[in-house]
Amino acid sequence: MATKGLDIKVLDSILEKMVHTVDHSKEEIFRIGEQSRNEFLTLTDELKDIKERVGTIIQEVDRLENHSRFARKRLSEVSSHFKKYSEEEIRNAYEKAHDLQMQLTVIRQEEKQLRERRDELERRLVGLNETIERADHLVGQISVVLNYLTSDFRMVGEMIEDAKQKQEFGLKIIEAQEEERRKLSREIHDGPAQMLANVMLRSQIIDKVYRESPDQGVKEIHDLRKMVRSALYEVRRIIYDLRPMALDDLGLVPTLKKYLSTIEEYNGDTTISFTFIGSEQRIPSKFEVALFRMVQEAVQNALKHAEAREIAVKLEISRHHVTVIVKDNGKGFDIREKKKDSFGLIGMRERVDLLDGNLTIDSSVGAGTIVMIQVPFEV
Repeated sequence: MATKGLDIKVLDSILEKMVHTVDHSKEEIFRIGEQSRNEFLTLTDELKDIKERVGTIIQEVDRLENHSRFARKRLSEVSSHFKKYSEEEIRNAYEKAHDLQMQLTVIRQEEKQLRERRDELERRLVGLNETIERADHLVGQISVVLNYLTSDFRMVGEMIEDAKQKQEFGLKIIEAQEEERRKLSREIHDGPAQMLANVMLRSQIIDKVYRESPDQGVKEIHDLRKMVRSALYEVRRIIYDLRPMALDDLGLVPTLKKYLSTIEEYNGDTTISFTFIGSEQRIPSKFEVALFRMVQEAVQNALKHAEAREIAVKLEISRHHVTVIVKDNGKGFDIREKKKDSFGLIGMRERVDLLDGNLTIDSSVGAGTIVMIQVPFEV
């Protein structure tokens, strides 16, 4: 990637202008959203008041219609028998019917206006609500852009450094694999292979001894059995280091118990406790292998680098996730300080990323270390 012709100051200046412009646009959209929200609240209160007034007017219309109906009936009766009533009674009946009809006309007109205002407010509230939702959505989108410009975009250097670390980690893996092959070759050559060669030689000697002295031959056979047993133990130990067979046969929990118990025996000065929460159910192989290796790495780090005297391992398997916590009382370290040989932690992060999980490390000098691993899981 060519960077010689790139003026970092110009790039920073352009970036700052972009951030300023986008941030100003965000403020404008936010202001529009707030204005719309305030207007929405004001119109909502007005709509509530109008609905109450419409309800009151409807009751008043019903009341006036009843009175108007009786007034018209009274006027009709007076008109039909006007000889029975005085002129004043006739005039009163007419005026009352006329007044009630006028009141009814006026209040119906007011009801119509209120209903029209109610419908208009409801339409405006729908439009304002859409404006508020669009403004909120745009503010959210602009916040993402700002976050990218102010955070992710500025992390290019860190991303390059991370890529470099991963490349170095890949090379370390290759070197570690080759070293592991050499170590395995030496172990097999010096251990089981040598023992099997001795077994072959001893079996020939037994054949001769047994012919001359059966009792001595039986003794030699007992010694041969011990030698074969030792060779078998070495073979099993090598296989366990490569991949514990119990992990395939019994599952994660029993294998971890056995592994931690064995490590505690080998390191007599260190106490290792194991706590499990949940049911000892089998989980997919990729989870079991990855979690076992990460616990292995965390425990080995606590023993070799932190010089811990107490290590606590906690495993929890629930319906939604698997959680592992490895806590030690070792000398700890500064998590902000990048170490050249921290490839064990990088390897743990790689394994966690493959499982779409999270790795959290909490440590400080002299205060021990807590490693928490959490991966999503569905029973």
